[in-house]
Amino acid sequence: MRPITHSRDDALALDRSDPLAGFRERFLPAEQGLIYLDGNSLGRPPRAARDRLLHVVEREWAERLIRSWDEGWFELPMRVGDLIASSCLGAAPGQTIVADSTTVCLYKLITAALDARPGRDEIVTDRHNFPTDRYVVEGIAHSRGLTVRWLDEEPQAAAVAELVGERTALVTLSHVSYRSAAIADMAAINDQVHAAGALSLWDLCHSAGAIPVELDASGTDLAVGCTYKFLCGGPGATAFMYVREEHQAVVSQPIWGWIGRRDPFEMEHGYVPADGVTALLSGTPGVLGLVAVEEGVKLVAEAGIDAICAKGSALTGLAIELYDTWLAERGVGLVTPRDPDGRGAHVSISHPRAREISRALIDAGVIPDFRPPDVIRLGLSPLTTSFADVWDGLAAVASAL
Repeated sequence: MRPITHSRDDALALDRSDPLAGFRERFLPAEQGLIYLDGNSLGRPPRAARDRLLHVVEREWAERLIRSWDEGWFELPMRVGDLIASSCLGAAPGQTIVADSTTVCLYKLITAALDARPGRDEIVTDRHNFPTDRYVVEGIAHSRGLTVRWLDEEPQAAAVAELVGERTALVTLSHVSYRSAAIADMAAINDQVHAAGALSLWDLCHSAGAIPVELDASGTDLAVGCTYKFLCGGPGATAFMYVREEHQAVVSQPIWGWIGRRDPFEMEHGYVPADGVTALLSGTPGVLGLVAVEEGVKLVAEAGIDAICAKGSALTGLAIELYDTWLAERGVGLVTPRDPDGRGAHVSISHPRAREISRALIDAGVIPDFRPPDVIRLGLSPLTTSFADVWDGLAAVASAL
């Protein structure tokens, strides 16, 4: 699917031939005429999520009440985790579980990784990583007296190799940059991390549901990701954690809670972690959030991550083509890689007046995403964004200029 368009009619023709076009109708509509280019911040709500939530509230909660825990609610964290793993992450069952926010998941896995590498006192991360990733790393390093070593560029295997060594406990990076959409070479970086005897932890927030991820094949040790972007789980939806099977016996997370204990309903004194990835759980699962996530992931699984990625590449390719035509000579920079194999499902552009332009776009009915100081992100969620949306959105940027 290679978009070469010269008019809006050409964009509409691409929509007519799009094999994923029918998925748009399976999401609740926005207000009439709105062009939504922020699906990499908050995905649109699936109709099935609304229907499922109504069923859970009216039947499972109202009628079955506490009996519903034994009728499927307790299974949700592992069941949804395995569905995410099989449809999006290239991971075998029993390694992924849904629980907590991305920030709490990061805290759990960073702490667990450090404990699994005693005697090492350095963490490597990316200075341009998403703020919560950096803050969690800095907070843990501060409390433990550790050193943070910073990558000052987009993560590359050679740059990682220069920073890691015998003191490195953990390297934690984002697979897809939240600013530029650049994709890091996960397998090559993992090789450098493991050569130093350290563990790798990947943030998949801008990967899961947008591009294929191969956690098992790449040798990834640990991973986290949110579910409210391309997985369409809803605002603040529960995140997920991945722990490679070979590490599960030695990785111990720091927030001991009753659901993560072996035989939790025995109410015994003393904490004994559950077997496997279930030990990552702490408190009672949030059922309403989990069922919404499950419906979003089901749509991704049905569409297929390869087809989703192909359309994402075509959408971003069209956006870059229109950037070249309308914006490149007007003081607008392209932040996102041009190589379709090297970018995720958003396109970032830069301009000194980006904040002002973003406000003008919102006033005109186009929703982008501003990132200080000068970046406008155009999130092109493949299941809900049309080629006409991209055309109209870029035309609005040109008009705003």
